[in-house]
Amino acid sequence: METHDWYGLEVIASAYNSVSWQTDSLANLAAWGDTLKPDMKVIAVSRDLLKYGLARNTMVKIDTFPDTFYVKDKMHRKWRKRIDIYMGTDVKKAREWGKRKLMICYAVPKTDSAIHNANR
Repeated sequence: METHDWYGLEVIASAYNSVSWQTDSLANLAAWGDTLKPDMKVIAVSRDLLKYGLARNTMVKIDTFPDTFYVKDKMHRKWRKRIDIYMGTDVKKAREWGKRKLMICYAVPKTDSAIHNANR
């Protein structure tokens, strides 16, 4: 039996790296205390997406990527309906990615789906 419901959402996606000049001296430390490593499939979400169910460790499928990503970081409060795709220390790759509008699908545990639907 499926334990999650999947939902789709259109977002603006950009990319980020764990380099000190983009953040601070603890560049690989995410908002919830997770330590990021360059090979991890991780995203940061704008804080408004938390109410949709995109909380820490939420599974996310991103249009154009074959992998499943996990929410491990939060973006600055100024952003809305955005995600940042973690690209380790590869600044060139992140710059080439740029900024795009795309669809994501994310998993919400069935026990939280009623709450999720109320917040949409």
